[in-house]
Amino acid sequence: MNNPLLSTAALPDFAAIQPEHVQPAMTELLAVAQAALDEATQPETPADYDTLSRILDTATERLGTAWHAVGHLNAVADTPELREAYNAMLPVVTEFSTAMGANEALFAKYKAVMAAQGASLSVARQQVLKHAIRDFVLSGAELQGQARERYAAIQERSAELQQQFSEHVLDATDGWSYVASTDELAGVPQDVLDATRLDDGGHKLTLHFPVYLPVMQYAENRALREKLYRAYVTRASEQGKPEWDNTAAMREIVALRQEEAQLLGYASFAEVSLAPKMASTPAEVTTFLRDLAKRARPFAEKDLAELREFAKGQPLESWDVSFWSEKLKEARYAFSDQTVKQYFTATKVVPGLFSIIERLFDVSITQASASVWHETVTFYEMKRNGQLIAQFYLDLYARNGKRPGAWMDEVRSRWLRPTGEQQTPVALLTCNFASPVGDKPALLTHDDVITLFHEFGHGLHHMLTQVNDLGVSGISGVEWDAVELPSQFMENFCWEWDVLCQLSGHVDSGEPLPRELFDKMIAAKNFQSGLMTLRQIEFSLFDMRLHAEPGAEGHVQKVLDDVRAEVAVLIPPPFNRFQHSFSHIFAGGYAAGYYSYKWAELLSADAWSAFEEEGVFNPATGKRFLREVLEQGGARDAIDNFKAFRGREPRIDALLRHQGMGG
Repeated sequence: MNNPLLSTAALPDFAAIQPEHVQPAMTELLAVAQAALDEATQPETPADYDTLSRILDTATERLGTAWHAVGHLNAVADTPELREAYNAMLPVVTEFSTAMGANEALFAKYKAVMAAQGASLSVARQQVLKHAIRDFVLSGAELQGQARERYAAIQERSAELQQQFSEHVLDATDGWSYVASTDELAGVPQDVLDATRLDDGGHKLTLHFPVYLPVMQYAENRALREKLYRAYVTRASEQGKPEWDNTAAMREIVALRQEEAQLLGYASFAEVSLAPKMASTPAEVTTFLRDLAKRARPFAEKDLAELREFAKGQPLESWDVSFWSEKLKEARYAFSDQTVKQYFTATKVVPGLFSIIERLFDVSITQASASVWHETVTFYEMKRNGQLIAQFYLDLYARNGKRPGAWMDEVRSRWLRPTGEQQTPVALLTCNFASPVGDKPALLTHDDVITLFHEFGHGLHHMLTQVNDLGVSGISGVEWDAVELPSQFMENFCWEWDVLCQLSGHVDSGEPLPRELFDKMIAAKNFQSGLMTLRQIEFSLFDMRLHAEPGAEGHVQKVLDDVRAEVAVLIPPPFNRFQHSFSHIFAGGYAAGYYSYKWAELLSADAWSAFEEEGVFNPATGKRFLREVLEQGGARDAIDNFKAFRGREPRIDALLRHQGMGG
């Protein structure tokens, strides 16, 4: 049979990929990659950069592209059959990846290349080698005997557990629903009522964010809010279905990470995680977080006091906070998220975003055709001076079988292949917005618009790179705590009047966002920013402590409770099991790295201040950001990219000012 995963076509045939294709394709590609690894490590194979790339990168890149396609479908179009096929091959792919990362002969080859050619290679290639040698050490290449075997077993088991964690969150989210009567939904916006209406007149409520959030914000029925809140914050915990409980997986993941750290000679997994990042030690990160918490706390306390005063003695439990916050915002600024939402249709926002990208970075974006996994997915090409430079898929809407959240992933990276052919990058941009209802376009909240710009920032980092070497092209090789810089940078455009004029058009009249409403949005921009900052610090400090303190897996809840006691002003109820669905750190690559959002926010706020000083659409500033940050990828250390753009070290002032906590 023709197996689409074995195709050498430029783009995967997503619509044709079936579960039965996975095992034969991956088995064949793993065999090819193993043969390439064997050839690369032969004594007679020259210790030469181009030779290694021709032999090894060609085979492993093809393997990675196919596995990425399967993993992507598993995340956005999950079925029992695909899940089974993916999970069957996950340990085999992990085993090969672990073995290659710890291969002593290959490690020796890379060191020999560095010794023989290092000084004569390009800066990008020197960075590839430097990272490779570091990663060999972090991947156990210096381990021997039982320690090496145990390290490999840890990687395989960890991959299995992380996939299990992610599946449990997805299943627990998809597996809960409640049919409410229209009377129970007093206050809930009409578009949510329309989207949830059943044929018999009831409304099917789910834990998907486009339903969950507006119910929490607007439903006057307090018991209904409590019901949804309780279901949401106990997802994948011991309070739900036993088969979806992440308690054991969470503990084992953390214990395995600690064991891995000790095998590698580190005191904690946090130290392993920070080895390739900008921050150097767990203490540096916790000091940064606690300093920020101290600065934010007075603002958070003021936010909470104002909320209590506004609620006038009404109960203020966790399921009441979003409701009263929305009411306070409406009273103070005379508008609601629901009012704003009417002006942001997907059909207006997406082209508006594209026009801004085109203006800033001298590119053109046009829709094109490609095989997709769902009818609502669109595909685009990005060109400069008529030349194709990148392509991307846009998957905007929430649905069953699709992992919650928003993210950017890659189909392939920019690469000057050993054959001399220029490979252009292809990105996957995924969100979970509310779908269109009837003949009306999808409505986006302003937060949705910000999310779209954020993910597109990651996409730009991947697609606009000018680096031709795998490993440091696009976001590859960029320190994890700096990788959010372009994404958070792009969010700032969502607060510019000229930009919102382009993005907005009322769903009924087509009228752009009124200036008066925009002014109210700006006034409300930092509404409860103290509370929100402390919430992010709470997540970050919990993550860092969990991975920095050996034995923490035995008392995960206590670590979280202690962190909340230290930094939070709003303590959730005892039944809250937020950690059981904290996929970022247990299944998403952010372990001992969640602080990156705040760390990179400092960088992005300071970078944006250059645009504030020189003009938001100043061509010279845009070109400098493109040249010094986006085009560089991971070929240069992130701090050097920042300093080349900004002309100095980063400062915290802009971050505090942007969040209304300056002065």
